[in-house]
Amino acid sequence: MKTNLEIEYKTLLSLSEFDQLSKRFNHIKPIRQTNHYFDTPDLKLRKNKLSLRIRTFSDAAEMTLKIPQRVGNMEHNLALTSQQATAILEADSLIGHDVLIQSMLDLLGQYTIDIDTIHTLGSLTTTRREYQTTIGLMALDRNEYTNRVDYELELEVEDAGLGEQNFNTFLKENKIEYRYARSKVVRFLESIGKMS
Repeated sequence: MKTNLEIEYKTLLSLSEFDQLSKRFNHIKPIRQTNHYFDTPDLKLRKNKLSLRIRTFSDAAEMTLKIPQRVGNMEHNLALTSQQATAILEADSLIGHDVLIQSMLDLLGQYTIDIDTIHTLGSLTTTRREYQTTIGLMALDRNEYTNRVDYELELEVEDAGLGEQNFNTFLKENKIEYRYARSKVVRFLESIGKMS
């Protein structure tokens, strides 16, 4: 399992802003990825500020558990094959895959969460263009979920203070209005009526 500290800044975009930024990203081949979100029926993970997903690509997958830190989120990433991910998703349960995802189950075991009740809530598909800029890893996303579409710009950085300053400067220089973007999982949960 790999871990990394994720510090990112993001804004929701209007369609015209998305189209404008798409020109800057047109040299990047888009990647399609789907986040399959997991939680208990009473959202115990969310109540503990945790986020658990399997992200599938055309030829690979990974399971990620995000745990909030004072700044950013600690991401625990476990590589899966497409077949392994499909098996977990089709079972709609983490149980029975213990050997494969034991390190993830050990992390979840630190919380009072009944792992037997964790199941898939649904999915969000992103078409992403991403590239390393001088100010950080920038991603332009088109997200589809629950009959909705939204657009988002993310900047992943190593230094929180400098990253925020650079992100705000980039928005200003490109005449992009800042719109607070809740995390993808929260927007998904809102769309299925699990959060208000």
